Amino acid sequence: MGLAAHPARRFVYAEVAFLARWWQQQDTATRRLVTELVQQGRLEFVGGGWCMSDEATAHYGAALEQLGLGRRLLRRLFGACGTPRVAWQIDPFGHARDLAATFAQVGYDGLFLGRVDHQDKRARLQRRELELLWRGSTSLEPPRADIFTGILPNMYNPPTGLCWDQLCSDPPVVDGDGPERNVDAVVTSFLQAAHSQAQQYRTNHILMTMGSDFHYENAHLWFKNLDKLIVHTNARQANGSRVHALYSTPSCYLRELHRANLTWPLKTDDFFPYSDGPHQFWTGYFSSRPALKGYERLSSGFLQVCSQLEALAGPSVRGGPYGPGDSSVLREAVAVAQHHDAVAGTERQHVANDYARQLARGWDSCQVLVANALSLLGGTKAPFEFCNGLNVSVCPLSETSPHFTVILYNPLAWPVAWPVRLPVKGSSYAVSDPQGRPVASQVVPVSGVTQRLRGGAGGAPGELLFQARAPPLGFSTFEVKQVSPGGPREPPRWSSGDLEPWIENEHLRVLFDPVTGHLREIQNLARGFSLPVFQSFYWYNASTGDGQSPQASGAYIFRPNGSTPFPVAERAATHLLKTAVVQELHQNFSAWCSQVLRLRPGQPYLELEWTLGPIPVADELGKEVISRFQTPLRTAGRFYTDSNGRQVLERRRDYRPTWNLSQSEPVAGNYYPVNTRIFIKDQKVQLTVLTDRSQGGSSVLDGSLELMVHRRLLRDDGRGLAEALDEPGQDGRGLVVRGRHLVLLEPAAAAADLHRPRAQEMVTPPYLVLAPGPGPHLREFSGLRRALPPNLHVLSVEPRGAGTLLLRLEHLFERGESRNGSQPVTVDLTTLFSAFTITSVREMALGGDVPLDSVSRLLWNTPTGIPKPRPVPPLDPRSVRLEPMEIRTFLASVQY
Repeated sequence: MGLAAHPARRFVYAEVAFLARWWQQQDTATRRLVTELVQQGRLEFVGGGWCMSDEATAHYGAALEQLGLGRRLLRRLFGACGTPRVAWQIDPFGHARDLAATFAQVGYDGLFLGRVDHQDKRARLQRRELELLWRGSTSLEPPRADIFTGILPNMYNPPTGLCWDQLCSDPPVVDGDGPERNVDAVVTSFLQAAHSQAQQYRTNHILMTMGSDFHYENAHLWFKNLDKLIVHTNARQANGSRVHALYSTPSCYLRELHRANLTWPLKTDDFFPYSDGPHQFWTGYFSSRPALKGYERLSSGFLQVCSQLEALAGPSVRGGPYGPGDSSVLREAVAVAQHHDAVAGTERQHVANDYARQLARGWDSCQVLVANALSLLGGTKAPFEFCNGLNVSVCPLSETSPHFTVILYNPLAWPVAWPVRLPVKGSSYAVSDPQGRPVASQVVPVSGVTQRLRGGAGGAPGELLFQARAPPLGFSTFEVKQVSPGGPREPPRWSSGDLEPWIENEHLRVLFDPVTGHLREIQNLARGFSLPVFQSFYWYNASTGDGQSPQASGAYIFRPNGSTPFPVAERAATHLLKTAVVQELHQNFSAWCSQVLRLRPGQPYLELEWTLGPIPVADELGKEVISRFQTPLRTAGRFYTDSNGRQVLERRRDYRPTWNLSQSEPVAGNYYPVNTRIFIKDQKVQLTVLTDRSQGGSSVLDGSLELMVHRRLLRDDGRGLAEALDEPGQDGRGLVVRGRHLVLLEPAAAAADLHRPRAQEMVTPPYLVLAPGPGPHLREFSGLRRALPPNLHVLSVEPRGAGTLLLRLEHLFERGESRNGSQPVTVDLTTLFSAFTITSVREMALGGDVPLDSVSRLLWNTPTGIPKPRPVPPLDPRSVRLEPMEIRTFLASVQY
């Protein structure tokens, strides 16, 4: 092993998923050697997550899960010496503030970045501000979310001419006396690079990364040349050189910076969007591979369902009546899907297919576990059916059985009302709730768009609709019996050309243009105000990188060849469906673009279900499709997007908070990642759109907001993929994707009270399971003794060995964004859960791998002084207080 051959050598390693697989293949002697290298500090783990997660498109819950999974394995294999002290995000394409806050709260001393915007880096280089203190939250008291952040000089590559891997083309260091000797020139080049870099940083220590993509397959080449470089560089000191070269690690470098006792600049915004040239904004990947992004989000939510039920049902759930079930398969699949070339959508097609395959395998294993849990909790051994095709209205049991039961599991900490929509062949059904009371229901025809998606012929002709309710961390059962056979009766419909159409419930009335069929106005009936809102679909013509415009749009980069998008259609063919359980307006813009706008009783938001694809490219034009909302709101160039689904950041068009932006791409240069929400507002009114997956979004015109929902491109953008983003879809003709947006219209001061809990429902939605006949004996169950308020969320309930659970509680609101929601909350852990009794609790750092009272982080001088952390108070599990944006993590011993 190259590292072990010389005691001075050092190596850093980041992504634990690879290590976990490699470790399984090693013999005892190799494992012992690796452990010794870790204990001696010669092998240092950095980052330590299951992967190096993406920062734009990864949700904070999944990003935290993968970080904890990797760190936990490192601690199990190598003890305290295996616990990383430095976060290592050297390849993601932009950096999120909430993830910086996560790294700080997990316990890292510092964070190193490889990629920042070329203009930002140039400005920082001139000011010698490539190293800074990043304040990751405006809600948490400093320094809880503060992390020292360093921007590496060469991304993650070695200085020019000093690359000695088998993949490199630089000549090796030759230090003999023969004619090929080049060591003097190599050392001179190295010294020049060192002096140049030293001018850009503020201490007499500088860090050089010696490696790159796919390097160190032959570590001997690298180490042999570096050994020579170090020896001959240090020999120059005899001739007056002031450079001393040595092998080191990021944590050693960080300690030297801390000893320098300098005052570091403070940053409070984020590092989005990233560009590496004037027309190269990496904002396309915010929306690339929308189906995979949607599947990852669904999978992350189902992992929480699986993990909760595993914890609530107890240890015997893994070997229940339906066979061995395991959440670890899905946990690892979701974790690796957070990689910066996975959920980001920047992998090749066959790799994307493999990520989806791994997720599907995880679903299979978790569904067995969920069936076991429902059997144990509900007292039944009836077969359960999981309807994985409900997005195209496919569910064999509901389609063929005249008598079945719907079980709705709610992973949220408050009760939910949830719409159930099942394919059926009868014309009417009787639905009863857990107490045997009738529930209003209706059978409506399956839409023509859905029929096409499932292959046209075959399948149930109707859909049974009803509203189900479920208690917190629990399930409710709804018995369904067919009353009349014969398919759905056609309800009354409105078609284009009739009187002005609208849909409404007790909260909202939504009006449409009778000529064009477009959304025209939203009225908030409960609050007594309205807003003209126009919504439609458009596409940007993707630059092909030809002629005068050398940069193409691709999986990474968004580059339209004009600022004005083309409408998919000037008008939509429409029809209206009004029943007691739902009101819908169906819009058909083209053969590849349609939408349903939907209101149900009790629903304080408008649901938009869009179906797009295959995007036509016979005209040889790549297309980037957006949904745009236009209003008369006076927004002064400002709009708001979330950070990893948690914090909300203000954005300003053609502006960056930390440098004077020279804007060269008026559309792509104003796109930001939207993980769960984007909104615009004036002094009184806020229009919020919630997403069901990560997308790119912006407000390129005052009063408007847009979200990119689909992309199909015919050129590669030259950033390493070497493949056009042209997804074939199921039939090879192009990808069809279906998704949802929720539109909320509220007074600006009260908007967070609605969008915070609704966004959480989108991320961890209730889950449907079916059973034939009457289903479980226990008709209703809640894992909580009482519901939590809507500003408090149970983020994690995860088994951690015999009689031990990991619990995370989080405050969903930011400081000052809501009069009631932003108040601190206190909860009694000892009486919170009904399925088990907590006998002892220890508070952990956010990653769940180290006790909170053992965390000691480096403190840094800022222009306003050194923030001092508060001492960890004694834990009283009967009175756990959460401040805005706070997540508290506990390891609990429990008895069932």
